Amino acid sequence: MLKILGYPDRYSVAPGEEISFHISLEEGDRYDARVVRVINGDCNPAGPGLNLPHLPSGVDGQYRGVPRRVDAGSYFVAADFPALASYPAFSFRALIWPTLPERPCQVLVAQWDAAAQCGFKLMIDDGRLLLIVGDGRGRIGREELAVRMLERKWYVVTLTIDLAEQRFRLGQSALQADFGVQDSGSRGGALPLAVGYTEGGVYLAGAPQADGTVGEHFNGKIEGPALLDGEWDQPALAAMTANPLPSALSPHVISAWNFSEAINSVRVADIGPSRRHGQLVNLPARGMKGSNWTGEHHSFQAAPAQYGAIHFHEDDVYDADWPADIVWSVPDDLASGAYALHLCCGETGPEAMRESYIPFFIRPPRTKAAGTKRPKVAFLAPTCAYMAYANHAGHIITPGVEAMMGRLLHFGHQDVYLYDHPEIGYSLYDKHADGSGICYSSRLRPVLNCAPRYHSWLGGDGSSLYQYNADTHLLGWLAHYGIEYDVITDEDLHHDGYELIKDYRVILTGSHPEYHSTAMWDAMKAWLDRGGRLMYMGGNGWYWRIAFHDEIAGVIEVRRAEDGIRSWEAEPGEYYHSFSGEYGGLWRRCGRPPNLMMGIGFVAQGFDVSSFYRRTSDADDPRAAFIFEGVPDEIIGDFGLVGGGAAGIELDCINPALGSPPNILRLASSEGHSPLMLLVNEEFTSTLPNLGGDQNQRVRADLTFMETAAGGAIFSTGSIAWCGSLPWQGYENNVSRITLNTLRRFMDDRAFG
Repeated sequence: MLKILGYPDRYSVAPGEEISFHISLEEGDRYDARVVRVINGDCNPAGPGLNLPHLPSGVDGQYRGVPRRVDAGSYFVAADFPALASYPAFSFRALIWPTLPERPCQVLVAQWDAAAQCGFKLMIDDGRLLLIVGDGRGRIGREELAVRMLERKWYVVTLTIDLAEQRFRLGQSALQADFGVQDSGSRGGALPLAVGYTEGGVYLAGAPQADGTVGEHFNGKIEGPALLDGEWDQPALAAMTANPLPSALSPHVISAWNFSEAINSVRVADIGPSRRHGQLVNLPARGMKGSNWTGEHHSFQAAPAQYGAIHFHEDDVYDADWPADIVWSVPDDLASGAYALHLCCGETGPEAMRESYIPFFIRPPRTKAAGTKRPKVAFLAPTCAYMAYANHAGHIITPGVEAMMGRLLHFGHQDVYLYDHPEIGYSLYDKHADGSGICYSSRLRPVLNCAPRYHSWLGGDGSSLYQYNADTHLLGWLAHYGIEYDVITDEDLHHDGYELIKDYRVILTGSHPEYHSTAMWDAMKAWLDRGGRLMYMGGNGWYWRIAFHDEIAGVIEVRRAEDGIRSWEAEPGEYYHSFSGEYGGLWRRCGRPPNLMMGIGFVAQGFDVSSFYRRTSDADDPRAAFIFEGVPDEIIGDFGLVGGGAAGIELDCINPALGSPPNILRLASSEGHSPLMLLVNEEFTSTLPNLGGDQNQRVRADLTFMETAAGGAIFSTGSIAWCGSLPWQGYENNVSRITLNTLRRFMDDRAFG
């Protein structure tokens, strides 16, 4: 089991700025910390070996630590609310769409003091509507409906409490009646005891707990919640909508929250007279279609009134909100690069891992000093992909994943910790407990699979590296050949745009730059159109469109819309990003296939073994002579640390129909792939029997080169496994030589063409 873990407050920090680290110590009370430079994070003895040199700094030392936990689960709170028990009578109504109605104790609305056991909670318990009241003297009363709710069905739920008469009424009305199903009803009577007076906030989808956390989370959608003074019958409450308010009820509204306003925000507007606006915690899903969605419009911007629902989950998480344990002021003169905070609380053994690495990048200074120059080369760290795969738990929670991988999977200490602590949150490839897809992912929490030394279940046989740690193969290669470079991250590119990259001659990608925002796409295309030189060092790049939040940091959104390799599908009508209002899904479906960016695009996926490339006649074109200088080999990359070859995991190839330009050279193509290397589903329109690499000639990676009209050039490898072959035999091999030849020519100021 993992005994120490943590996260940084940012992935990218500039010289002269501060970065903080937030740490949980699971064993003992002290740990050691130091900063290391990340050059190679692969422990595989077949490679060059782990290379994480210590960087002496003011961080070095021993610290006290304590175990910390994440308070997962999303909810709404309107703070500083007057005590509802001060009204002679009050009523509540909302539309709900429960997704796990059989779960116990799921709060819909509450004003509750857990320590004093005072106030009320309206909740679902084993499918039934349940009212809990507490008098503040240690006594609890319960009243519930006999009828049960069904999963993923809309209901109007109502509650009236008459404190003057000490009576209550519960109501539940299904919006659609189903033959033979009795899931509507109401019940009233005397309150079992007085409702205690508490002035705490009003909560939706959760309630305060005695330990200071918020729990008892609701799973499902809530729409149009409202509180009114007075006692109202169920038909009147059921007919009420959030906006506009019926004129007869408007004077009696205490609060009515409209979830269809400011969908790109974590704020919720109270459209009642008191304007007690609320806040969303842990990012429940917005832009969700409501009970009145007609299917005519698919964007919340076109029909906001039909998107008045928010989907809450018991396992939503945004910010772990741990205090900062270590704060480091980065020296003004520290070189850009990949770094990590190394934590150690004892010796690691078979039963426990007592060290951890928290990665971060030092970017170039935000302002270039007069007379200084940037290096010619920048590495674009694909931090959006790191966030998308953060704590990817497919091997833990998905049945049958071994069949896809073609081998048995191992569990490391980090995997076991993730299994035992799902509250730290999963990835954009996983599903919530209720089966809905996770569409938001944050870096403000422990991300266990983004670290040096981590072995990934997706990483191919051999080193088993994927994403962050696989990219250290490229970092080690750059260090071996003494290439000076800066590191910029996806977030840097999103926020700073073209101005950030305009001075670099060459940009190298990571092995899997899959996720890009519109701002990132536009900045990179502008740089290429002005003569930039791109070395696309991986596969499956520029695939999914994502959005960043405008108000809160460190979180991205994906909507897995129509088409593409995806582990879940967005609900119809929910294909647009709530953060930006943009249509989600594949960039290819948005009219910007990856072929327009780097000449090739995603075509096949398989995780068992990697293969090799065979040189083509285009390699003899004089335009490509510099690439193959000193490389006469016909077979390229029949070796490597990721799957045993340079062509594997995910492959890209030329496709003129998707924008591959006519001047592109296909220098080499992979072959000999296994039946588990499968054509991706956007590449066919009907089910075919020959999808595997052993039968389908379209299953291949293309190694390509092309010049651009502005004197720039693009070199694309078309394989996630390519970088895993760079370190083979001490970096002396044909994959390394081809890459080095290309980089040196790309660094040359001479224009192409």
